Amino acid sequence: MQFLCLDDFETAARRHLPLPVFSYVAGAAETNCSFQANRHSFARYSFVPRVLVDISRRDTGVTLFGRRFDAPFGIAPMGLAALSAYRGDLVLAGATARENIPMVLSGSSLIALEDVARANSDAWFQAYLPGDDAAITALLQRVQAAGYGTLVITVDTPVAANRENNVRAGFSIPVRPSMRLAWQGMTHPRWLLGTFLRTLVRHGMPHFENSYATRGAPILSPNVERDLSDRGHLDWRHFRLVRQLWPGKLVIKGVLDARDACMAVDAGADGVIVSNHGGRQLDGSVAPLRVLPDIVAACPGVPVMLDSGVRRGSDVLKALALGAKFVFVGRPFSFAAAVGGETGVLQAIALLKAEVSRNMGLLGVTSLQQLDPGCLIDNYQGPSP
Repeated sequence: MQFLCLDDFETAARRHLPLPVFSYVAGAAETNCSFQANRHSFARYSFVPRVLVDISRRDTGVTLFGRRFDAPFGIAPMGLAALSAYRGDLVLAGATARENIPMVLSGSSLIALEDVARANSDAWFQAYLPGDDAAITALLQRVQAAGYGTLVITVDTPVAANRENNVRAGFSIPVRPSMRLAWQGMTHPRWLLGTFLRTLVRHGMPHFENSYATRGAPILSPNVERDLSDRGHLDWRHFRLVRQLWPGKLVIKGVLDARDACMAVDAGADGVIVSNHGGRQLDGSVAPLRVLPDIVAACPGVPVMLDSGVRRGSDVLKALALGAKFVFVGRPFSFAAAVGGETGVLQAIALLKAEVSRNMGLLGVTSLQQLDPGCLIDNYQGPSP
């Protein structure tokens, strides 16, 4: 199949992956209202291009936390990446190291964070905080010992979301063997042999490796739900504790309210990722792009980033024009890893980089710093002030 844009990888992955695994990656919560709103939010804005600008030396690079990256996007944290692609987290780590963009390892990953750090020493780590202070302290000590310099704390998962599509497709955590699941494996032999059985033979049953300081439960264990759901009591005290313990850069992810963003910065956050978890948590929550300008205005002293719904280079530029310093993209890179391994991820990165550069040229800007709200018109409200 010829891949011309990120959406093409999803089309290929739909054929390659068993339905339960594909649905886990592709799906969102309840009616998919937030998932759809994320995409529609970008269509709300139109570009106002300038002409007769010498764009022959345009630059897609950006500096974030003192580090220059070759593009203004990175790979968002994705749990269970090694279930859809063989050694998926290592595939993502290797590709991002080669292309000089950040990759955020999920705390719900199936490959030990130490192994990922060896594959990409500049990777970030994303944590779902454990339920007590001692466990938080031990996890952060492990992450620091592995060499991570940037820690991302996801805060929009106080309870498990209602992902009905997963149930309908036959996916659950823990994974429950069934005739339906076996049939899906047999009818997708490339995934069965190349990912699942290859993993079992070479590495044994996958475990949740990074939720705690020690190895977590296997994906077939009934303890998984208990281990991953003990977060309902977490509050700002726990975030301040993380700030006291963590010596590196600290980013908060999952913020949609400017008041929360300000509280995070006051508590020591070095950066904010505006996100609704790709529509996978509270269905009906606002699209991050809609609240991005307010959060940027409320937090002028730190980089404000965005994820959820980014699929094209034009999406990247719209987010940056509205004040984002950087964006993260999730599902498309998971699909690229599933169908093409590291080569697929490299191709996906190259496609998005090319779109960013091409659209900069068509917009008439030579650097990302030239983007501002004046580059856009809100189709509902007219020109931005």
